[in-house]
Amino acid sequence: MNASTNLLDFDLEGLAAFCEALGEKRFRATQLFRWIHQRGASDFEQMTDLAKSLRGKLAGTAHVTALPVISQQLSADGTIKWLFDVGDGNAVEAVFIPEDDRGTLCVSSQAGCAVGCRFCSTGHQGFSRNLSTGEIVAQLWFAEHFLRKHLNRDERIISNVVMMGMGEPLQNYAALVPALRTMLDDNAYGLSRRRVTVSTSGVVPMIDRLGQDCPVALAVSLHAPNDALRDDLVPLNRKYPLEELLAACKRYLAHAPRDFITFEYCMLDGVNDQPEHAQQLVELVRSQGVSCKFNLIPFNPFPASGLLRSPQARVQAFARALGDAGIVTTVRKTRGDDIDAACGQLAGDVKDRTRAAERMAQRRTVVLHKARPGVAADATQEH
Repeated sequence: MNASTNLLDFDLEGLAAFCEALGEKRFRATQLFRWIHQRGASDFEQMTDLAKSLRGKLAGTAHVTALPVISQQLSADGTIKWLFDVGDGNAVEAVFIPEDDRGTLCVSSQAGCAVGCRFCSTGHQGFSRNLSTGEIVAQLWFAEHFLRKHLNRDERIISNVVMMGMGEPLQNYAALVPALRTMLDDNAYGLSRRRVTVSTSGVVPMIDRLGQDCPVALAVSLHAPNDALRDDLVPLNRKYPLEELLAACKRYLAHAPRDFITFEYCMLDGVNDQPEHAQQLVELVRSQGVSCKFNLIPFNPFPASGLLRSPQARVQAFARALGDAGIVTTVRKTRGDDIDAACGQLAGDVKDRTRAAERMAQRRTVVLHKARPGVAADATQEH
């Protein structure tokens, strides 16, 4: 153990083991966990019900550190997007979406993505690395406590978390599960399993493991009704074809907190939005016996994709066809379009903005060196 240990990396069980290694009782971990996650404390001296000796040990071995914020953008509809620096020129994004009955945070699990879906701008930038548990949790930790101050409210703001940001969560399983457990823990964020959603493009073995280890709501990026089309749109389908994927979904339902799987379906003009595609979807889910609902997603075009958004009338006709077959179907309302925060848009130009942020940081360093002795330069104003 050394001062580089970020306590955001631990779920409660991990934090208890850390405290025991310091020679402390396990119940101290619960107190510490509450200070960090419920109160947003990062200074151990603020944690007044911890013994002074423990605070001293923590100061010498650990820290609570959020990710540096490169930028923050507020949409006209209230959506907020943050770009976080995760080092080595990489950045990830998180998006807060306010609604009347909930506050949803979209969280990233990887810097970039290796799956390479044709319609996703994040995938087109390639894969850099997995995030640590602490880097996943830090997005929620920062957003929750920023929003409480920003909205001048003491109660919890974020009621739902969706692992639908950058990356394929189930390809970062070892870091994902402790992060989910922290989100669910009553001593941290106390989120319901029904209100924490993992979205996957279909990593079949990990779907089965998640059902055993930490079953939360599951969303599957389907996007096609047959293997030939899905092979093209979602390359992972070549490894885990639709029959295997839907069988895994059916197995997951035995453990899931909801009695259905959500299938995400990005509507692509002339590609997967025809009446025959809707009929094939109906036949697919019926043949596999998977209880499900469909979420139709308007595509957010970007030049490298070569794809276009389906016309609204065709989206509605597609939704009616599924609905007439008895499948609950919704059309996702796009949010945060004006700040590129909608589905599939995350981090399309992250690398350019990261380089700009590095140049900005260099300029700040010069300003700090020029500041008069004893006068602190405020390096946060440019955010």
